[in-house]
Amino acid sequence: MAPLMKKVLIANRGEIAVRVARTLREMGIGSVAVYSEPDHQSLHVRVCDEAYPIGPAAAAESYLVGERLFEVAKRAGCDGVHPGYGFLSENAAFAEACEQRGLRFIGPPASAMRAMGLKTAARERMAAAGVPIVPGGNANTAEEALETAERIGYPVMLKATAGGGGKGMRLVHRPDELTAALERAQSEALKAFGDPTVYLEKAIIRPRHVEIQVLADGQGHAIFLGERDCSMQRRHQKVVEEAPAPGITPELRAQIGKVCVEACLRIGYRGAGTFEFLYQDGRFYFIEMNTRIQVEHPVTELITGVDLIREQLLIAGGEPLSIRQQDIELRGHAIECRINAEDPDSFMPSPGLIQHYHAAGGPGVRMDTHIYEGYRVPPNYDSMIGKLIVHGATREQAIARMRVALSELVVDGIKTNIPLQQRILADGGFAQGGQNIHYLEKKLAERREKALSVL
Repeated sequence: MAPLMKKVLIANRGEIAVRVARTLREMGIGSVAVYSEPDHQSLHVRVCDEAYPIGPAAAAESYLVGERLFEVAKRAGCDGVHPGYGFLSENAAFAEACEQRGLRFIGPPASAMRAMGLKTAARERMAAAGVPIVPGGNANTAEEALETAERIGYPVMLKATAGGGGKGMRLVHRPDELTAALERAQSEALKAFGDPTVYLEKAIIRPRHVEIQVLADGQGHAIFLGERDCSMQRRHQKVVEEAPAPGITPELRAQIGKVCVEACLRIGYRGAGTFEFLYQDGRFYFIEMNTRIQVEHPVTELITGVDLIREQLLIAGGEPLSIRQQDIELRGHAIECRINAEDPDSFMPSPGLIQHYHAAGGPGVRMDTHIYEGYRVPPNYDSMIGKLIVHGATREQAIARMRVALSELVVDGIKTNIPLQQRILADGGFAQGGQNIHYLEKKLAERREKALSVL
C-alpha cells in the first residue's frame, strides 16, 4: 500500500509519541518528533526519523505553541500531524489551523471537536441523539445553581464546562453548601482552563466509569469496539483500566454501542473517540466524549486485535474504515496499570534518574513507555512514565498475569506506584470486579487510618 502521508509530525511527548512513531514506521510513513529542553533524552526523540527542539520545559512555551509546531512541520516537509492525547489533541483551533496549512490533522474535524468540546453543549447534542445523559443544567450564578439543584435533587456535582481530570469538580449534598462550592469550582476552573463556567449534574452516588471506544471514517461508516471499565480511580484520575467491563452483558453492550455509533454519524465524527459514561444499576449516563485517542486504548486493541493508531492514520489519509461492525469480536480480557513516577503512599511526584530498568515480559505482556536505563524523568509534566498491559483468555488469567508482570517490572532510582498497583491486583474486591469509582479512594483511606493507629 502506498503511504497515505509521506511524513507526520508527532505533536506530543512520552509513550504515546513512541507508539505513534512505531506505527508510522510499520506503515512506511516518516516520523518527526518535537521536544522541549528536558525531553531531549526521551525515547520518542530516538525512535523518530527526525527530531526538532521547540522550546523550554513549560508546555505553554513549547508543546502548546502551535506556531512552533507548524514551523517544524514546514521545515521537515510534513503533510500530517498526530496530536496524541493531552496538549493540543482536543483543540479545535489547532486542528483547523493544521488543515488551513495543508496538514492532515489525525483526529476529528474541528466542527466535531467543537460540538463535543464544551460539556454542556455536548450533553444537549447527545440527548438529541438519544444517548442517555445524567440530569443536570446550568450553574452560571448562585441563583441558577440553586434552582437547577432543586429541580434535579441533591446530591449534585459541579463540573467545569471546559475541562476534565477532576479540576473544577465539587460534590454538594445540601443547599447551604452550594454557593461556596460554586465559587471554589469556578475559581479552580478559571485557573486550570481559563474558563470559569461550570454546570450541575445529578450526583450518581455509586457509579462505575465505563466508556465506549468508537471509530468513524467521516464517510458514513462508524463502529464501536466494546467497552472499558476505568473505575479504579484516585481523585478522578484513572489508575487501572480493563476490557471488557465486568458484568456488562452482550445485549447491553450492543445496545449502548449502537447508540454511540448513531451519535457519531449524527455529528459527522471522524477518527477515534471515546464516549464516557457513569454506569449504575444497569443504566448508562453520558458524561463526556473524548475526541482523541485515550491513554487506555491498548486494552481495547488487545481484546479486538485492532490497531487503533493505524486506523487513525488510515482514516486521516482518506481511507474508509477497513473493518465493519461484524468483524469486531471480543477475545479474552485485558488489564492496564498506569506506571507513575510518584511515591506510592504520599503520591508526591518522584522525578530523577532511572538507574536500572527491566521491563516485564512473557506471553500476553506489553509495556508502552518512553523510559530506559539512564533516562532522567523531568519534573515538568504528568508523572506517568509508562503503561503495563496484559491479555489473558479470562479475567482471572489476566489478573494472575498482571501480578507476575508487576513483580518483574523494575524501575530503580526513583519511586513509582508499582507497590500500589500490586496492592490493587492482590485486593479481593478488585478480583471480584464491578467496583465503583470510590472503591480505591476508600481503600486508601482505610490504609492511612490503619497506619496512623499503629503510631
